[in-house]
Amino acid sequence: MNTDFTTKKKNGTAVEINSSTVMKFLIPSLFGIIMFLFPVPYGGAISTPVGVVSEWLAGALKAYLPYAVVAITSISATMSVVGTLLKPDFVMNNRLLKANFTPSNFYLFWRIIGAIIAILVLNKAGSEMIYSIDTGGTMMSLMATLIVWFFAASYLMPFLMNYGAMDYTGTILRGFVKPLFKLPGRSAVDLVTSWVGNVNVGVVLTRTQYNTGYYTGREAAVIATCFSAVSLPFCLVIAAMLGLDAMFVPFYLTVMVAGIISAIIMCRIPPLSTLPDVYHPAVGKQIDEMEPEGMSKSQWALQKAVQKAHLTGGMQEQFQSGTDIFLGIIFSLVPIVMAWGTLALMVATYTPIFTWISYPFAYYLHFMGVPEAFEAAPATVVGFADMFIPAILASGLTSIKTKFIIGVLSLVQIVYMTEVGTLLITSDIPVNFKHLVLVFIEKTIIALPIIVIMANILL
Repeated sequence: MNTDFTTKKKNGTAVEINSSTVMKFLIPSLFGIIMFLFPVPYGGAISTPVGVVSEWLAGALKAYLPYAVVAITSISATMSVVGTLLKPDFVMNNRLLKANFTPSNFYLFWRIIGAIIAILVLNKAGSEMIYSIDTGGTMMSLMATLIVWFFAASYLMPFLMNYGAMDYTGTILRGFVKPLFKLPGRSAVDLVTSWVGNVNVGVVLTRTQYNTGYYTGREAAVIATCFSAVSLPFCLVIAAMLGLDAMFVPFYLTVMVAGIISAIIMCRIPPLSTLPDVYHPAVGKQIDEMEPEGMSKSQWALQKAVQKAHLTGGMQEQFQSGTDIFLGIIFSLVPIVMAWGTLALMVATYTPIFTWISYPFAYYLHFMGVPEAFEAAPATVVGFADMFIPAILASGLTSIKTKFIIGVLSLVQIVYMTEVGTLLITSDIPVNFKHLVLVFIEKTIIALPIIVIMANILL
């Protein structure tokens, strides 16, 4: 490839754009794109290569994964007590140990609770409210699966992030994504990653991009709460649970339309619009998608991609990057998600709280002419605890239209405490529990009329 332009390394030496440097960007980036974004048929549904690998590992290790959850939560709790309270040199002088085992007192408490809950669930000890299949049993199964997903994604994610794929895509798509969603172009990769793959992988990708200076706090919050979508395979599962698999095309079309329109609106209103629009203070701004004057967008995109790939180290460095991501996830998130997710499901299963707070939405559904409005109302808010529960509640309804509306809504709401909510709160992204509650309510209010209109048109 003959070109007459170069890009600069941080140390000032020129990086010539030729066949060799382009291939260093292209080959690993294509591998990452294929692994995360290429749709493949698997198990009667559409998945991605990273999904196939994860599902295969989950099946092969199924009998051992609950013990892995207990081991991880126990190690996290024990080492965090040692690191936080005793501060021994072997922890404080080791980068990985210090990063993973010196949490605040607040998170130390919840790591301990998460370990206790995991042990109780594994042994079916204590109250059935904790280890029931509707509460802790669900979370144990979920965490066992997520550990495998995060393992595969953590070691493959560097190929998507570190070799220029996001830099190239971001520059090319900036003119489309920026005016619609007020986001950098590279966020489009997040959208596709979670849309065809796994929403949690999309959120982890967003967290990592914020931590490395490629998103501001506001941008990361918008992407994680609005721009990430629920994966196609999960949409198929929800449609099947509600008996709507025969009308999956209009069902999924409605998910896409409601998700995109609500994201366009929500990125422009509080609380998301008022979050700090600044980069992570530890690294500062690292993104530059605007092409210089006199240079085409495609030339600048290629320059940014080649520069990123040239600055990227060898496979040992990428393995270390994957290890950092994976350990940061399992030791900080697994015990917290286990604790908060189980408690959220206990509230949803054994208390009438979600029924009480759903009354305003019952009148909202009734105003829009939705059949069985009052019976369906709890399903509009219980998705804040977990996205499976709305479909479970809606499965008992008789109206196909109402099942359709509730099923789509549960997939558009996205924010749920058993996974995404906890991933966000425990990250450095500047969102808290109150923000997530407001985002969930706003998205429900905004998306419901869109979904009802689509249901009236398509059914």
